[in-house]
Amino acid sequence: MFARSYGATTRGVDGQLIDVEVDAGFGFPAFDIVGLPDTAVRESKERVRTAIKNSGVKLKQEKVTINLAPADIRKDSSGLDLPIAAGLLAAYGVLPVEKLAGSLFAAELSLEGECRPVQGILSMVIEAKRRGLTAVFVAPANVNEALLVQGIAVYGVATLADLVAHLKGEQELPAAVPAPAEELQAGWADDFADVQGQYAAKRALEIAAAGGHNVLLVGVPGAGKTMLARRVSSILPALTPGEALEVTKIYSIAGLLPRGGGLVTERPFRAPHHTTSMTAMIGGGSIPRPGEVTLAHHGVLFLDELPEFQKSTLEVLRQPLEDREILVSRVHASLKFPSSFMLVAAMNPCPCGYQGDESSGRTCECTPGEIKRYTRKISGPLLDRIDIHIRVPRVAYKELTSKEKAESSSAIRARVEAARRVQEARLQEYGRFCNAQMNHALIQRLCPLDAAAQSLLAAAFEKLHLSARSYDRIIKVARTVADLAGKEQIGAAEVGEAIQLRNDVGLQTD
Repeated sequence: MFARSYGATTRGVDGQLIDVEVDAGFGFPAFDIVGLPDTAVRESKERVRTAIKNSGVKLKQEKVTINLAPADIRKDSSGLDLPIAAGLLAAYGVLPVEKLAGSLFAAELSLEGECRPVQGILSMVIEAKRRGLTAVFVAPANVNEALLVQGIAVYGVATLADLVAHLKGEQELPAAVPAPAEELQAGWADDFADVQGQYAAKRALEIAAAGGHNVLLVGVPGAGKTMLARRVSSILPALTPGEALEVTKIYSIAGLLPRGGGLVTERPFRAPHHTTSMTAMIGGGSIPRPGEVTLAHHGVLFLDELPEFQKSTLEVLRQPLEDREILVSRVHASLKFPSSFMLVAAMNPCPCGYQGDESSGRTCECTPGEIKRYTRKISGPLLDRIDIHIRVPRVAYKELTSKEKAESSSAIRARVEAARRVQEARLQEYGRFCNAQMNHALIQRLCPLDAAAQSLLAAAFEKLHLSARSYDRIIKVARTVADLAGKEQIGAAEVGEAIQLRNDVGLQTD
């Protein structure tokens, strides 16, 4: 029979409650964890027990039950080690229970009692502040990440012994303070100043960056499609503080923040290989994790060799391209991930790559059937969601050997930022920040066309058999062209350029 029963409650990752009950009277220690723990959490009992012992704390051999609440949600973080240890020590009376109130604990414990970093600290601290907690205790490597949330005290705990001494009042841990921000140096490793020729492609990418539009580059091998795409990040506007925090949360959850890293200050550029699976692209797993479309949030998703991707992988891009978010449902969880990214794709016009290339002297040897099989992975609905389609021709020898420097990314970025400021002023009251995010109602309200532009668009709509989505996207691109030119009303020149940018490649699709 049990001699006595006593317990304590602590708060762990994501605000989960951890109840600890200790029953005396057993000659051999028993340690049970309930509440849908996964393998990593079940194994925490050995880490916690050994860490407590190696921290110089002696406990009686009694039965211990750890309840992870709520019990119907699977627990999968080794970050529960520290809150379990704190709750256990409070239940034994080693720590005063009142000292645990209002605090969040999140760290993995080594067998020696050292605190190790875990993923997703930023989201945990944001949730802790929302729930009114006043302090968080994390591993030293997670401190900079936790400090991104203002208004809550952050303590870096090196060892479990340090935490015990602090909570018992024997040795106070100083609250962490943010390090001075480093000045960012202007300039990029990949600069448009290094790109010779390709004026039409650079103009198309400038328009795409200014309005947040999706773009498809089609050209012969070696024309510079990949080189151009990799320089798009250098002309995008800097992340706003809110965008930077969102991106940092995503990378924290995915475990992609550098050790000891803080705020992500550069727009993401994701370039998955064409063997990437559908789950890796969209996100998922038994417990859903962010995929490439979410890791590219507020940045660029670059798909090189587009027809080499599996058709199923490409088709799952339809919804995030339209809705700018993705809902991933699994048995244990249903989660919504943000996916507001700029798609940049590159491909050859045919399997051999030389269809329509008259300047090289090489003749395309692909049959019509081979070309159709090559391009049919890019369905009409997917192509319809890409605003700009541009041919990238072979660079002339004279341009390639020219010593004259091309326009730099800094100069192009200045124009892009000026256009984005105009768009933010126009769209901010509607919760949108660039032209690509406008819906049909906003297009009708904010994109006035003059008579000549309306006539040109009507003729193109009938002749090119455009869809309603194509109609909207042409106007959005024309709106961006007008913003770059500083025009309030969209004219025929802007509509004409938008139409040309959308119908310049002539791909054979389903």
